[in-house]
Amino acid sequence: MTTASRLPDPYAGNGSANLADILERVLDKGIVIAGDIRINLLDIELLTIKLRLIVASVDKAKEMGIDWWEDDPSLSSGAHRRELREENERLRRHIAELEGHHE
Repeated sequence: MTTASRLPDPYAGNGSANLADILERVLDKGIVIAGDIRINLLDIELLTIKLRLIVASVDKAKEMGIDWWEDDPSLSSGAHRRELREENERLRRHIAELEGHHE
């Protein structure tokens, strides 16, 4: 008996197709991995680390209400332009105020 004949059907065929199917399912449905690490000394909490990992497609993430990358200037060119436009407007108002005080 060979090793290949003992493997279940999902592993016997084209591995890349199976991996692609698994990845498509994960991105379509989403997966959440959560965990907390707490360090206590004599019942005094010294450190808490909360870890959350979500793997999903962009569409699925938006469906779940997760879209933080859209407002992060380092990740979104639209957010960067919006940030620059707001800064420009603040500076123009400030200049107008300064010019109004000098007249």
